[in-house]
Amino acid sequence: MKDILKILGTWKFWKELFIMTAGMAIAAAAVYYFLMPSKLVVGSITGLSIVISNLFMAAGINLKVSVVITVINAILLVMAWILIGHEFGAKTIYTALILGPLVEMWEKILPIEKLLEPGQTSLMGDIWFDLLCFVLILSASQTILFHINASTGGLDILAKILNKYLHFEIGTSVSIAGAVICCTAFAINPFRLVVIGLIGTWINGLALDYFTAGLNRRKRVCIISSQYERIRKYIIEDLQRGCSLYNVTGGYNGHQNVEIQALLTQNEFASLMSYLKANDIHGFITAGNVSEIYGDWNQKKRKKKKIA
Repeated sequence: MKDILKILGTWKFWKELFIMTAGMAIAAAAVYYFLMPSKLVVGSITGLSIVISNLFMAAGINLKVSVVITVINAILLVMAWILIGHEFGAKTIYTALILGPLVEMWEKILPIEKLLEPGQTSLMGDIWFDLLCFVLILSASQTILFHINASTGGLDILAKILNKYLHFEIGTSVSIAGAVICCTAFAINPFRLVVIGLIGTWINGLALDYFTAGLNRRKRVCIISSQYERIRKYIIEDLQRGCSLYNVTGGYNGHQNVEIQALLTQNEFASLMSYLKANDIHGFITAGNVSEIYGDWNQKKRKKKKIA
């Protein structure tokens, strides 16, 4: 109980709770305003929920998509607890269970009927624009959640189960699960719409990879300078980042020197370049983008600056 209260009392908990709620509200808006009116079935639990809801409506039973989403996600979370393990985490449980209620929230705040013109069946009036808007908005939401080690649940759970028991790569697992869900749309949609859904699933993966790479991008900076000690101190003490020093020999003149390498954010790189310019520090500088980092770079706690 004390551990729970300790977690609830941290700024990190409330900040991530807000981010998860906002990210899922964005995803719910994409579902309600772009996916549901066009009846597109993109590879997701939401798409499967649309199929099930329409089948029940055809049988004369009014079953809301938001209710189906909540029920399916609850079942999948139980499966994940049993088949994957307890490590799946409270974040996924929270985000998965609030998607359905958030869809209903948008329905009450701003019903889609108020945005549609007479005779218009979807918000953009064109199925391809609806698909593109949905995919881009959903991918942005997923990127936000993945950045804080959360997810939307649903399809991610199925992918993890396939990965663990059938030993597929996680990317292949997501593609297979998404394609299977898309194919369930044959029960309510014509062939053309199913193909559009499959294309949307593929675009969603590409957009997610692009947004994630952009959010995680870092600068790998290499500097050769006789004033390397000043640069090293600035990186460690002001930017509060680590760096590596290498002895190098010039191939042209044979001079011995020291090269500094560091991984910095975009803002930190800009600050470093401003520092070098303001202090008239010369050197040979190269910088390249790095989209993936493995190790303690992201997890390492930043040191507090000493007050003189």
